[in-house]
Amino acid sequence: MSKLLISSILGFSMAATSLSAQITLNPISSIRNGDPVEIFDESAAEIVAYDSITERMYVVNGATHAIDIFDISDPEDPELFASVDLSAYGNPNSVAVNPRWWRREVAVAVGSGEADVRGKVVLMTKDGVIRNSYEVGYLPDMLTFDKFGRRIIVANEGEPSDDYTFDPEGSVSILNVNGPYKYRAYEVSLAGITEEDLNGARITGPEGTTIAQDLEPEYIALSPDSRRAFVVCQENNAIVVVNLARRRVIDVFGLGAKNHADLGNALDASDRDDMIRIANWPIKGLYMPDSITSYGYKKDVFILTANEGDGREYEFENEEGEDEISYIDESRLKDLEDDFGITLDESAFPLGDELLEDENLGRLTVLTTEGDIDGDGELEELYAFGARSFSIFTDDGELVYDSGDFIETYIAENFPDDFNSNNDENGSFESRSDNKGPEPEALTIGSLSGKTYAFVGLERFGGIMVFDITSPYDVGFVDFFNNRDFSVDFIGEDEEGDDIILPIVEDAGDLGPEGIVFIPPSKSPGGVPLILVANEVSGTTTIYEILED
Repeated sequence: MSKLLISSILGFSMAATSLSAQITLNPISSIRNGDPVEIFDESAAEIVAYDSITERMYVVNGATHAIDIFDISDPEDPELFASVDLSAYGNPNSVAVNPRWWRREVAVAVGSGEADVRGKVVLMTKDGVIRNSYEVGYLPDMLTFDKFGRRIIVANEGEPSDDYTFDPEGSVSILNVNGPYKYRAYEVSLAGITEEDLNGARITGPEGTTIAQDLEPEYIALSPDSRRAFVVCQENNAIVVVNLARRRVIDVFGLGAKNHADLGNALDASDRDDMIRIANWPIKGLYMPDSITSYGYKKDVFILTANEGDGREYEFENEEGEDEISYIDESRLKDLEDDFGITLDESAFPLGDELLEDENLGRLTVLTTEGDIDGDGELEELYAFGARSFSIFTDDGELVYDSGDFIETYIAENFPDDFNSNNDENGSFESRSDNKGPEPEALTIGSLSGKTYAFVGLERFGGIMVFDITSPYDVGFVDFFNNRDFSVDFIGEDEEGDDIILPIVEDAGDLGPEGIVFIPPSKSPGGVPLILVANEVSGTTTIYEILED
């Protein structure tokens, strides 16, 4: 297989993302709870939280519906302290530790497992003793405490049932403290949001879907003063802003799209061209972030986004026992006409036939709901999922910075043999080029020696990228480290010729970073700054020390 890098068409400029080497990452330990083969790709390490008082980390283990508590008082030798079974409540999705030491509590967002049953927030001690639970919205996906430890804010995604017969409204729950392990729960409805309020938010569900049903809150970032919650609705490519004291929505804004035809916004769009070809194409990418966070700079508030992208595909088993799709908004470009009756407008795409070839854009996953400007069934614009980047926005949605094609270009130049690999298979060169590329997903920030850094986890390719974001107007690349061994071939075959995971997967390292936590020196065991990274495919949680140059 040829793996030629077409350097002449790379749209990357170091002037846009300058080198700024001040810190480096060094993995010092990794731990998992379970057999490496049995927990492979079972979400055994999704989200991680840390408590500086007990020096423990709390990890969402989706494989066992539990919260795993690890003692990391010796970061080089973490140990399992306890595993708290939450299966009686449902499926844990997120965990957070109250930042005030005297509260001594951990909160867990737990989904019921059924679209039409509300979820819960479960409160437990730092030793894992369950103390209380509260009903919240449908499918609580993420929660966080405010900086005062007096509120828990929950993003209730409200995904529909597989057959789309029940689609709950998305919402935000606010739990106000009301005593030891006691809160009073409120729900912020999105039903008051009208079409005039959307400001570019994407509403595309089946006919009859309301705005509140279509909006799916997924992740939360709080303003530095903890007065506002920025709630990202990934599939809607939008952020909902909530006033926490008044418990009401005060703003909604769409995040727009980046133009991959512009210099600096190139991408590799095909997994069938047998080469790395990062080029400008006549397509746009919706940012559709997963993780977001925020920080202050010169009295202004900025929002950071990891622009993963995500589509909607719901499938169920019909009465004949066959799989049937109830709703889908994605397709390979070349299949649009056959599967959806959608064609390319000839005036907008005079070279449409060439674009549909596999080695060009034919296999790229695009949105079926965007780009038909005049409603004639022909696309005047093409939209892909995600932006393959991380971005910085103002708190009212103005784009300040985007990393452009830096991430893909960096991987191409430094890891050409494993470019755009998938997270569940080594030897998968370019397998993600047709669908969201390396997928920036995990995100956190931290401050050291007067500088602020963003840590960005790449879900598919793996690894953590570090950027100096001290000024959102002058972002610099700092470091990248991937605790993954691409040489380990961990997929074999059983007697029937089906793929199986081999025990050697334990040596493959981290696969699929999903959650990151920064620990400053003042709260770290031993006084060395750390990051904790939970990896959902390998089920590992890895501790990195941060070394300052």
